[in-house]
Amino acid sequence: EVRAAAGGVVTAVDALAVGVAAWRLGAGRSRPGEQVQAAAGVVLHARVGDRVGAGDLLMTLQTDTPERFDRAEQALDGAVTISTDAAAGPPDARRSVVLERVG
Repeated sequence: EVRAAAGGVVTAVDALAVGVAAWRLGAGRSRPGEQVQAAAGVVLHARVGDRVGAGDLLMTLQTDTPERFDRAEQALDGAVTISTDAAAGPPDARRSVVLERVG
């Protein structure tokens, strides 16, 4: 689990760090032919614009190989930026990323 160190508004989540963590948990390959764990990955519980409290759950890490947790957690160190400023965050943080549907 990754929990908020402080309360505030989530202003950024480092997607690369989340991807590296998922890979370290077994969700991806480092070499061709290497096995991938279907159950491995990162579940996000907070996204940009969400208000969180200190200790709130931000991410759940999943893997069938418990020894992978430490390296995945290292990748996520500092991956979530939380601002204590009440007005923090992008102005359209909660807006849908779908701008238009065609057809």
